[in-house]
Amino acid sequence: MVVKIGVIKCGNIGTSPVLDLVLDERADRPNIDVRGVGSGAKMNPEQIEEVVPKIMDFDPDFVIFISPNPGAPGPAKARELLSGMDVPALIIGDAPGMGKREEMDEQELGYIVVLGDPMIGARREFLDPTEMASFNADVIKVLAATGAYRVVQNTIDGMIAACEAGEAIELPKVVIDAAKATEAAGFSSPYAKAKAMAAYEMAAKVGDIDLKGCFMVKEMENYVPIVASAHELISAAAKLATEAREIEKANDTVLRKPHGAQGQTLSKTVLISKPE
Repeated sequence: MVVKIGVIKCGNIGTSPVLDLVLDERADRPNIDVRGVGSGAKMNPEQIEEVVPKIMDFDPDFVIFISPNPGAPGPAKARELLSGMDVPALIIGDAPGMGKREEMDEQELGYIVVLGDPMIGARREFLDPTEMASFNADVIKVLAATGAYRVVQNTIDGMIAACEAGEAIELPKVVIDAAKATEAAGFSSPYAKAKAMAAYEMAAKVGDIDLKGCFMVKEMENYVPIVASAHELISAAAKLATEAREIEKANDTVLRKPHGAQGQTLSKTVLISKPE
């Protein structure tokens, strides 16, 4: 069976750019077929109302909607629309999604809340395309090296397996904190795990700082240094995450979880070995 997955991307969130690759890293996985649509950078309800119904033309077995802040007007409209459709749906969002979990339960939606996927310092005086790209590169490195993407991979692979078995999909209710991320990463060194945990916690704190700088502080001379400090912090977090992985590489204990020739999840640690 080929499982058809619809992916809807909205706005700027660090998990979004690599979601397709998390599902099919070699682009040869035979047991899934993925189609994606997006609203672009905007998160307005108007774009959402235009984009979300289009994914149903693909007749997916389940839908993934990924965006910042599931409670914002655009993502809230997406949740409303998906809740009314006859297809299982999974919402992937960042820390503000914690306050919308009860609503998502009532809407019969699954969710993954990635606490370490921070909002960007979106102040015009500070943010340009170069800064945006640099920030997202650091976020991606943190989420990859700490194990957060592995949790996303494992969760969605579980939904795919249920579809293949002809079973009803049990919609996930997952909050990715530092402990859950680093457990999935499978660190063998406690020092590597400690660095990864620190990196993830720092990334989560970046979101708090940018929230303050973008929405709470009104004077330019005050909010520009605040958002700049948040971007410095995510840069430091990315360095710590890299150090954690380097420790595992030095010990030849990096846990890798590629998908096999039939789409199954394999595992290995020793670099010069075949995954099983």
